Formats: sequence, structure tokens, C-alpha cells
Amino acid sequence: MSQRRKQPDELRSFRWFGPDTHRAFGHRSRMQEMGFAREEFMGKPVIGIVNTWSDTNTCHSHLRDRANEVKRGVMQAGGFPVELPAMSVGEQMTKPTSMMYRNFLAMETEELLRSQPIDGCVLLGGCDKTTPGLLMGAISMGIPAIYLPAGAMLRGHWRGKTLGSGTDVFKLHAERRAGNLSDDDWNSLESGFARSAGTCMVMGTASTMMSLAESLGMTLPGASTIPAVDATHAQMAVRAGMRIVDMVWDDLTPAKILTREAFDNAITVDMALSGSTNAIIHLTAMAGRAGIDLPAERFDEISKRTPVLCNLKPAGTHLMEDFYYAGGLRGLLNRIGDLLNLDCLTVNGRTLGENIAGAEVYDDDVIRTRGNPLSPTGGTAVLRGNLAPDGAIIKPTAAEPRLLKHRGKAVVFESVDDMYARVDDENLDVTADSVLVLKNGGPLGAPGMPEWGQLPIPKKLLRDGVRDMLRISDARMSGTSYGACVLHVCPESAVGGPLAFVRDGDEIEMDVEARTLHLHVSEAELKARREAWQPPPAHYSRGYGSLYIQHVTQADKGADFDFLHAGEPIPEPKIF
Repeated sequence: MSQRRKQPDELRSFRWFGPDTHRAFGHRSRMQEMGFAREEFMGKPVIGIVNTWSDTNTCHSHLRDRANEVKRGVMQAGGFPVELPAMSVGEQMTKPTSMMYRNFLAMETEELLRSQPIDGCVLLGGCDKTTPGLLMGAISMGIPAIYLPAGAMLRGHWRGKTLGSGTDVFKLHAERRAGNLSDDDWNSLESGFARSAGTCMVMGTASTMMSLAESLGMTLPGASTIPAVDATHAQMAVRAGMRIVDMVWDDLTPAKILTREAFDNAITVDMALSGSTNAIIHLTAMAGRAGIDLPAERFDEISKRTPVLCNLKPAGTHLMEDFYYAGGLRGLLNRIGDLLNLDCLTVNGRTLGENIAGAEVYDDDVIRTRGNPLSPTGGTAVLRGNLAPDGAIIKPTAAEPRLLKHRGKAVVFESVDDMYARVDDENLDVTADSVLVLKNGGPLGAPGMPEWGQLPIPKKLLRDGVRDMLRISDARMSGTSYGACVLHVCPESAVGGPLAFVRDGDEIEMDVEARTLHLHVSEAELKARREAWQPPPAHYSRGYGSLYIQHVTQADKGADFDFLHAGEPIPEPKIF
């Protein structure tokens, strides 16, 4: 912590409001035009509340109220709050994929904060890509920032069963395709899955990234696991508003919190949660903004030493509401405290160790003990081999164990359109031992790296009782998904990675324990296929899509824009 607190004339906003100049006169005058008295904003920290609420973001339908509660906290602490709407990257409605707009939100967040008289910010998000997008922008901007997670929705219910959004939808949709659910069954499910504001209530990408934001030290203690509609969540919003004002006076910026050790903590927690495979891409991108390199090997090293203690769907059986009542993230962190760097600073000015001291667990089935883990090693494995020279990802805890060491013949789909056109063809040459392969699902090939990685199992196999197969792609999959799905194959097929050269009948072998993924095709044959290969045409010739395909990096670099990685700081705007 800084030993010297800022003075009012050292505030960033002072450059807009403080000087005796024509321009500052105009700024003050226009603030008064909106009904604000001079003493409300002069000499006080101006706090930007970056709000990703919208009528189409189902996870964030309560964030209008939370923004007002943050404002209450800012004003109680002597700051001046201003709300800054940002692109609401909702997982449900945003097409072709929300991942394509994560970097857009990151840029918008950074530039909103840079171009306005903002001294510190509270970031309101939760849906999958909003957490990394907001934090990436705040990291690059470099002013004090605190993240307020949206929280998960309430449990789903249907005909006496407790259901998890995403995970159980995928499972029941497989039953629907197999002919085991009627139209009435399927239609009645719709009102039972999503029962309140908030994100998916399984340990999908949203819950994972909210938890990792807290593990990194960017939220107040306990903020990540409060259900969205719990009264405690509104109270946390007020506290975040109050805290950010002191953070401005103390100049507590993300750079002082997001150290290499903090990212190691986040990776450790991700593995203990059996968190979403998407977390690897997002943490890599966030670390890149902080000037920290996170090679895939680091995730694997930490995975091998970290047990899975969180028994939540899709890897386990419980839901986020259960996690909260069982002790939440603080309880889990306390159980793996010896695997964490407890000296890391957090946004409340205390260390991670101080924040989790005394935290208890109230249900040993939801948050397992070290002697009874869900898995003895972490929830994600990094594979390498001639099919994925720069790495690929699998979530072993979500796959049928029989498939963790498997060799089979490839059934290849050149695109997602090709896959949906043929996957249910009764004449498709496929068996339960086949390896389904999808090309052109990566950052450039799709574009935007959509959640196509949980390839559908052919109907004829579903009818025979098959519920999991080895599936390989350069796409992602939802954090709520499950199955033996190898993802993020890198380099992707659209840039001429080895995945581009796989053909029907080629044998592919995966061994998760050995961390290998091998295509059994000779180097000479691969060379001939490579020489005959033609890259697919570009998807966009103008607009944001054109910018995206020109500058997005591969999955192993976080799929961020190359020009947004850490570098020389951008100068403050001139005010004349």
C-alpha cells in the first residue's frame, strides 16, 4: 500500500475540472447543466461505473439496480459516481459468438476510462466474456479498479429434479435427439432452467471467471459466489462503491495486484474448481495485458499438483447456490491455502491470506476435503503432439474415463455447416470408437472461436446408448459442457495447422495421462497434404470483423489483439 495518499489536485479528474482555464470552465459549467452542484464533483474522486447491462443480456438483468447501489456506496465514501454503459456481451444472444466481442469490450472499457475524467472504476459484469473483457480493459488503462461479479442465478427445477443451466440442457437435448423426450417434455423444460437474474449456476465459464477474478484479488472477499438475487449481493455492490474511493486516494492500481504470483493463484483455483476450459484463454489474455507470459505448460504444472475439491456440475453434482451455502470461494481457498501465495495484495488493501483467514466449509460434499477430492489432479490438461504443436486442452473430469486413453479413426467435418449437414446421416461411417474432428472453428476459421467444440454425437449412436465420444476441434466449448472434447487445437486449421490436413480414416491417438495427441500419418504424407492445402477465404472485408481477423492472436496467446498486449503506456489525452 502507498504510504502517501493523493491530494485533490493530484486526481486525474482535476485536469478536467480544476484549472482556471476556458476548457475547465466549460467542463464545470456542463456538469452544472445536468443539475450537479460544483461541490459534488470538484476535488472528489470521480468513479466510473462501467455497466454491461442490456435488455438482451439475460445474465445482467439486475445490473441496473446494482449500478445504483454502487453509486450509493461511492457517495457515502465521498466520491462522485458516473455510469458508463459498455457493450453487453451476452452469451445467449450475441452472434456469431460472444468471444469475437470480448476484445471489443476490452477496448471500449479502456477507452471509456481514458477519454473521460475518471479516477477509478467499478466494473459490472459476470456473463462469460464480460469478466475478462472488463478486466483486460482496466488492466491496460491502469487506474484503480474493482470488479463486481453479477452472481449466479437460482437453481433450476423441473418435475422434481434440480437442474443446472447449460449442463443439463446439453444432456437433455441429447435425450431429445435420441427420441426419449416428447414435445411436451421439451417445451415444459423452458420455464424451469433459468429462474432469476444471474449467470449460469454451474461451474461454467461465468462462474469460473467470477471466481478467478476474486482469486486474482480484483473483487472484495466473497463477492464471486453470492447468488445474483440474494440481498447480500446488493450490499456487496454498496461496499464496492465505498471501497473504490479509498483505492483512488491510495492509488491502488491493477498493476500492484496482478503479479505473476496472483496469476498462479488464479490457475490453482481454476484447477481446484475444475473450472471452464475457457479460463485458460482468458487468463492468458489478461496476463498478456499485465506483461506476464503464461505458457500452457504453467497451467499443466499447476494442474498436476492441485486436487479438484469443488463438486459442481459439469464435473460434479452440485450448483453455485450450494457452493455459496457451503462456504463459497473463501472456504475453498482456505482448504487449498498451502497451494496459494497468500501474500498477494487484493483490492481491499489486505492480502489474500488475511481475506480467507477463518473461512469455514459447511458441506464437505460440495467443497471436498483434501483427503476426499473429486479428482487428485486439476480439472484441465494440456495436450501436445504432431496434431497440436502449440497445445490443445481437455477437461478430463467431464469425460467418460474410458476415453482418456483412446485411439480411433477420424470422421472429419470441414466446417460447422458440413457437420450439421451430415452428423445425423444414417449412412455416416461412424462408430462409438470413431474420433469426430471439426475444422475451421478457431479464431480465424469460424471466425471468433465459437463454442462448437462439444460436437453432437450422431443420432444413430445416441439411439444405441452412446453418450460420449472423443471429439477434436480448434473451437472452444461452453464451460457448462461436458464430454471427451479436445479443444483449442493450436495452430488452428485456418492458418495451416496440422488439423487442416486430417482426413477421414486417419487414426488419432490421445493419452491424457501422457499429455499426448498424435495423428498417425507419416511426415511425408503430411508434407504432401500441406503443399496441396489452400487457406479458406477471409470472412470479412470491412468493419470490426476485418479488424478482428487481421489482428487476433492464436488461442495459446489468449486470442487477444496483437496491438493490445502490454507495451508502452498510452499518453493521457490533452485537455486544451
